[in-house]
Amino acid sequence: QVQLVESGGGLVQAGGSLRLSCAAAGLRFSDYTMGWFRQSPGKERELVVRFSRSGLITFFLNSVKGRFSVTRDNARNTVYLHMNSLKPEDTAVYYCAASGTYQFPTSIASYDYWGQGTQVTVSS
Repeated sequence: QVQLVESGGGLVQAGGSLRLSCAAAGLRFSDYTMGWFRQSPGKERELVVRFSRSGLITFFLNSVKGRFSVTRDNARNTVYLHMNSLKPEDTAVYYCAASGTYQFPTSIASYDYWGQGTQVTVSS
């Protein structure tokens, strides 16, 4: 059974940093494309970053380029989203997701598994 569990969200002031974690159980990163999404109130869920089965980044949302990065720890079966220079507009629930079918999945429907999400709130 595949399970994704996010953690690391919280309240931070603008300009601060957070590291989100996504612990995966029941899957191997080499078999799945992974993505981080976010959803703000009243907005659609959007893809923030996507990385391939080999760990290469294949998509980065323009508004977070240069501020966010991702790493993957295969030994811990965990992926991380490092968020720096946070802005109030980064406030959202952040989700990690896994796609076993598509190489470059962008839509929500193309991901097979989702975590429960973790709230990130950036105060001005």
